[in-house]
Amino acid sequence: MADLKAPEKKFRPELEGVRAVAALLVAIYHIWIGSVSGGVDVFFIVSGYLITTSLVARMERNGRIDFTENLLGLAKRLFPLAFTVLLTTAILSIFLLPQAAWKQTIAEYFASIFYFQNWQLANSAVNYLAQNNTASPLQHFWALSIQGQFYITWPLIITAVYFLAKRLFKTPVRKTLLAGLLVIFAGSLSYSIHMTSVNQPWAYFDTFARAWEFSLGGIIALLIPYLRFPKIVSWLIGWVGLAVICLTGLLLPVSTVFPGYAALLPTTGVIFIILAAENSGNFSVQQLLSTKLLQYLGSISYGFYLWHWPLLTFYYAYFQTEAVSLLSGLGIMSLAFLLSAISIKVIEAPVRNLNVRQSKGRITKVLAALMVPALVAGLSWNAFVQAGANEVYAVEDYPGAGAVKGTIIPAEDVEPLPSPLTAEVDLPVFYGDKECSSYGKSSEVKSCSYGVTENPSAVIALVGGSHSGHWFPALEAIAEELQLQIDVYIKDACRFTTDDLGGALTSACMEWNEKVEEQLLEDPPDLLFTTANVQEEGFVPAGYIERWENFDGVTEIFAVRDNPKMPKDIPLCIEKTPGECSAPRDDMLSSEVPWENTEGLPGNVSFADLSDYFCDAEVCHAIVGNVLVYRDRHHLTTLYSETLGPVLKPYLEEALGK
Repeated sequence: MADLKAPEKKFRPELEGVRAVAALLVAIYHIWIGSVSGGVDVFFIVSGYLITTSLVARMERNGRIDFTENLLGLAKRLFPLAFTVLLTTAILSIFLLPQAAWKQTIAEYFASIFYFQNWQLANSAVNYLAQNNTASPLQHFWALSIQGQFYITWPLIITAVYFLAKRLFKTPVRKTLLAGLLVIFAGSLSYSIHMTSVNQPWAYFDTFARAWEFSLGGIIALLIPYLRFPKIVSWLIGWVGLAVICLTGLLLPVSTVFPGYAALLPTTGVIFIILAAENSGNFSVQQLLSTKLLQYLGSISYGFYLWHWPLLTFYYAYFQTEAVSLLSGLGIMSLAFLLSAISIKVIEAPVRNLNVRQSKGRITKVLAALMVPALVAGLSWNAFVQAGANEVYAVEDYPGAGAVKGTIIPAEDVEPLPSPLTAEVDLPVFYGDKECSSYGKSSEVKSCSYGVTENPSAVIALVGGSHSGHWFPALEAIAEELQLQIDVYIKDACRFTTDDLGGALTSACMEWNEKVEEQLLEDPPDLLFTTANVQEEGFVPAGYIERWENFDGVTEIFAVRDNPKMPKDIPLCIEKTPGECSAPRDDMLSSEVPWENTEGLPGNVSFADLSDYFCDAEVCHAIVGNVLVYRDRHHLTTLYSETLGPVLKPYLEEALGK
């Protein structure tokens, strides 16, 4: 059986030009449009085309792929610039970013070093506790992480296909590889379409949902000898391809619909350009893409991509703005080009020019010399943050809620706690145990017991989402005094209700609700602690009432009024503009007390309104009694919740007395 023609390994100037265009689009959309261009998808398919062509040629020439040489070859092209940018970004982040952003940036720093940034961001995208994260100066490394994973797996796939074709199936090698790439393309695209429809934030960063783009590049590499069109057709599809690439970001909301079938648009544009180059003529897109300017820009596009994003995020942080003027944007792009050109010439080129076969030891030492400082910097930075988490303070200086009624006078001239550096991680203790709360799409009921677990006077079930969960430290603070056992039934982004609140709650949440109710009815606690309303709303939702009614005659419900949702991320605000973090009470809270504005409440419910411990008559505060109230916009810090324990105590005693 005849095999496919071998793809010709040659320099393709149009692809260098396409890289330049894609890099420019990425920067332009990031800087001025504030959206995503689809340029990353262009990089993926170009990478798939080039690496498949290269590996197939190497396999046929040598009969094998030397994985050590291949990895060193990749590392000497990728690592010098990547680690230079990472180290520089880490240093500048310490000076330019607020401390509240350090923990997230450090996590992404190490994820970038080890090429799993895409999975880090995928987890953050669907993790309720991480949804207040801002764009870090390293977020763009997600695309490089996917490419790195592809570069590692592709030689393995091609080697496996060659082995199967020659030793097992006795089939033509390139046809077998084409079949394998078609299977990867179909499987990955189907998965991508499905995941984009059910969980787009995760799919956007999912390697498996992006693999079809690389395989499509490989398919074109194998079929290119057979895909030649008349000049007029080539001329037309070339310009159409470039137009499609340039306009994708305007035609589609890339950040919310990719990478499913919508990503076929920019990838098709690249394919058109590749095909058009096989028979190009005068005034063709290939002539434009092959100009010296675009060729040079393409040669430094990797560095430009690496530099432009941290420069942009540092611009936002330094000037405390969310918009970039035309002149400033041009300045950012110019500086990115300059840094790219310099770092490539000074750092990358000397390493890239080393021969892998002849200089393995030298390349390894050079790469280690680049990696070690980056690792040491990251570890030192992380150690500093961890040390800051162990804050030591005099309790009497931080009364928190105890200062509201004037019974305790807070100390003057002390910094509020928790500090912005540690506020984000100031979580209730049960979050440290994955077996104690339910996450994401899981409807499994998980529960742990805290407080006095042997012969308690009363058992309290803390039920609901994170807005129930952040009352846990308050309950724990008085558990010993009241001899309470606290059973935690928490699922983030969920409420204890029969209604999905207009689609705001997931099906997994509603299933979890049913299971929790069934479990609590079988073994009722003495008191079920939950929230009474949804933040600023001045009524009790009907779904809450229905759920409570099912416990009438079984156990007492204790419902606390939900706390305000502030307009700003409080730890960030305290660092940047500490005098502007409060908000008008009338904007944050309804003047109506929810249960006084709702009919049909069952008789087994006790209520507590502690709004005066968040707001005075005029404003809602970010700091009370020297304690930071919120760890983001609307979740209480553990320390402030602890200070609410004594305030909560009489309400609980009355409810338990019933």
